[in-house]
Amino acid sequence: MNFPYKRVVVTGLGALTPLGNTIPQYWDSLVNGVSGADFIKQFDVTKFKTKFACELKNFHAEDYFDRKEARKLDRFSQVALVAAAEAVESSGLLSAGLNRDRVGVIWGSGIGGMITFIEEMKNFNSGDGTPRFNPFFIPKLILDIAPGQISMKYGFRGPNFATVSACASSTNAIIDALNYVRLGKADAIVCGGSEAVVTEAGIGGFNAIKALSERNSDPKSASRPFDLNRDGFVLGEGAGALVVEDYEHAKRRGANILAEIAGGGLSADAYHLTAPHPEGLGAYNVMMAALDDAGMKPEDIDYINVHGTSTPLGDISEIAAIQKVFGDHAYKLNISSTKSMTGHLLGAAGAVEAIASILATINDTIPPTINHFTDDPSFDPRLNFTFHEAQKRTVRAALSNTFGFGGHNASVIFKKFEE
Repeated sequence: MNFPYKRVVVTGLGALTPLGNTIPQYWDSLVNGVSGADFIKQFDVTKFKTKFACELKNFHAEDYFDRKEARKLDRFSQVALVAAAEAVESSGLLSAGLNRDRVGVIWGSGIGGMITFIEEMKNFNSGDGTPRFNPFFIPKLILDIAPGQISMKYGFRGPNFATVSACASSTNAIIDALNYVRLGKADAIVCGGSEAVVTEAGIGGFNAIKALSERNSDPKSASRPFDLNRDGFVLGEGAGALVVEDYEHAKRRGANILAEIAGGGLSADAYHLTAPHPEGLGAYNVMMAALDDAGMKPEDIDYINVHGTSTPLGDISEIAAIQKVFGDHAYKLNISSTKSMTGHLLGAAGAVEAIASILATINDTIPPTINHFTDDPSFDPRLNFTFHEAQKRTVRAALSNTFGFGGHNASVIFKKFEE
């Protein structure tokens, strides 16, 4: 790698997911093939086409925030703060002598404070038309409030902003963090993403564009990436956080380095509002860009955590792109979609899947793609989709793909840390 860049490493992780509320819980559920899907408990689903989602389990805001503080935070900011807290604590970043002017927060969300917006509109419509709005309505709603809240909690005064690119949002945040650190603009950045849109509008809106599975008879097996009978994704909620740090800075403070970020790529399909390019052109371009940015060859990758949403067209286009990028090496890869277990966390998907990719390199274990029942002849049977059970193998490097409505594509590569 001949770039005049600083090495960038990961020193902390945090996760609040439908599979568990901490990193150990999340990873244990992933490797054991646990489904996070169940019937929705947050609102009455009687009249909805889809009645299930991957909701958080046993998450209660009052366990983390006092009542006054919780009322000032939309659920997407609450989960952001919880995941960030685990990442910051595990990183040991808050040591004596930390220059907080050089620590930033870059955070992704596809939609932001949807729950707050719905509540305020309900309150307005139930009144006499007099505009009575909560003074925290706008601060709770806006997407950039999550990184703002994290920075205020820890006094991090470095770069601070939100990334918005639909389901690629938090991968964009990680790539931006990578670039700020390797260019010397910050010593460390807390990055990731959060989403909390398991709501009437979230389910109803995605139902309206026929994006969601309607397999109400068996929610736990509804997310079926690469299965012949897949019928859409399962909506999820939660947050994932990483502490991304300059290697020399981490080394000086004796940090426990978990992985190295090798590179990232960005592209656009420039094709359709919601559908992927049928030949996977944007997906091909973004993976090639990530490899080029990392100074790596296709054969250096051992595992791809695919976008793999369980939609009829999306799964096909992504695999077509993978085969074009990797050629014969595609048959030596492990491929898996952890969305088969977590559901689709939209703007938080990239972060929680990046964490799965990092943990795969640390533990030399590939989490499975669950819920496979019927082979789809669209896919080459020689490809290893890691169906049913986790697989052990040496994982030198993992690539994580995320693609969003509007044709936004982001890929990031993590590799096993070596001095």
